[in-house]
Amino acid sequence: MNILHGFGSQLLLGALATVQLALASLAVGSLFGVIGCWLQLRQNRLLRGAGYLYAALIRGIPDLLVVFAVYFGGSLTLAKLTGRYVEIDAFAAGVFALSLSFGAYAAEIARGALLSVNAGQREAAWTLGLSKAQALWTVILPQAARTALAPFGNQSIVLLKQTSIVSIVGCDELMRKAAEASGATRQPFTMYLAVALIYLVLTGAATLLLERAERRASRYLGA
Repeated sequence: MNILHGFGSQLLLGALATVQLALASLAVGSLFGVIGCWLQLRQNRLLRGAGYLYAALIRGIPDLLVVFAVYFGGSLTLAKLTGRYVEIDAFAAGVFALSLSFGAYAAEIARGALLSVNAGQREAAWTLGLSKAQALWTVILPQAARTALAPFGNQSIVLLKQTSIVSIVGCDELMRKAAEASGATRQPFTMYLAVALIYLVLTGAATLLLERAERRASRYLGA
């Protein structure tokens, strides 16, 4: 007897879409985080204020509302610009919304990691004749990366689980597939239990990768 009533392949397709959604959001969100961190560390008050405002605003709003704002707000904006209704792709909206959320946290992680590097490290690098750029790439960033690795990895795992909220706007990821299977089979407990197990496998694999990365970083950076 097929416990999943023939919907196993659909759940696997949903899991694949979830991984794709998470990886795309991780890449774009990391870029947002770099930009946000760069803004927060500027001397210019306007730029620094913009960086802090972005982080505070996005972190203060539930991620579900960010998804709604991007999906429905994007459609409304494009409709006004083009004069006709434009439907936003659910996957693209999900990536952008999750990236905004992830980027706000990544910016704070990166800023904290950079500021944690002792100022004497910078001064020593300059004393050795390194330029600011050389000091940044060879001295500051390697140490900051080691500090940021664990919280960045943990936030990445949170991002993987947050992809579930994008199902609310019709993205065919894992939770959406589970909802469809649950409605068709009238077996919600079975379907959502299967989804829970899939999420456990995905987050478990991500945790193992994070632990391996931390061990490699400790080895190469002389922990």
